[in-house]
Amino acid sequence: MPKLINLGSLCVDNVYSVDTIATVGETVASRNHAVFPGGKGLNQSLAASKAGAEVHHIGCVGEDGDWLKEVLAEAGVNVGNVRRIETPTGHAVIQVDSTGQNSIVISGGANRSIQVLDRDVAFALLQPGDWLLLQNEINDIEAVLKEAGDRDVNVAFNVAPVDGREQNYRLDAVRLLIVNEVEATALARKTVPDAALDALCGRFPTAHIVLTLGREGLLHGIGGHREKLAAYRVEAVDETAAGDAFVGYLMAGLLSGEEYAKALLLGSAAGALAVTQEGAASSIPEYADVLAMQDSN
Repeated sequence: MPKLINLGSLCVDNVYSVDTIATVGETVASRNHAVFPGGKGLNQSLAASKAGAEVHHIGCVGEDGDWLKEVLAEAGVNVGNVRRIETPTGHAVIQVDSTGQNSIVISGGANRSIQVLDRDVAFALLQPGDWLLLQNEINDIEAVLKEAGDRDVNVAFNVAPVDGREQNYRLDAVRLLIVNEVEATALARKTVPDAALDALCGRFPTAHIVLTLGREGLLHGIGGHREKLAAYRVEAVDETAAGDAFVGYLMAGLLSGEEYAKALLLGSAAGALAVTQEGAASSIPEYADVLAMQDSN
């Protein structure tokens, strides 16, 4: 079976449970503080591996991030190409309110220290049928996308979080573009999801575009094809890694040969289960639980 090469981030997540998320000039008291493994890259690698995919994670951590490698390795992810460097590991400060919604501030740290040698390793591992997975938490994305286009490889790009750099990316090299409403608006300059999807499908007619809508489900399009999938109904506790669970399971589904419709349903079930647990990586569901969720709906 083809494999997943994830050139992605690894983070230490500091999660604070609050009644309401602090606004400008406001100080709020946290009910508790917990530390979890995280980073969109780590979360997505973990999810894809739990779903049965062969996953190779490539990235950088500081001395304080060795335990993140252990988390991935225990889940079956190949971490032989995660480098330890002097720069501290990336970290996040996450507020989670009483309804499960969150507010996140990230510090790139070692995730912004990707070098040419890391890119070379990623492309050397890629074989026909494999996928290269990217998120917007590392540096040199523009160079990676350019090389991917030159090499004609399968690229899945979760453009999260948007930070202005994405305006210069060569996205015509991407075969699967995954965005939420905020990211879609930044790329398409359209605030209505359907209009944003139409704009992105028009700009990249050969790419699958997946626009996630949280509790409202998702939109999927390629060329002139459009479909909408409803979300699974669950009681949300913490929405932090829902998107990452979705992406990882979606990629595993595609790698196993599933059509997009079935792979999207698998990802949606995983994302729904993720919001029922606290934390980021710790909330990624097991494959058997995802299948049970699908069977019960």
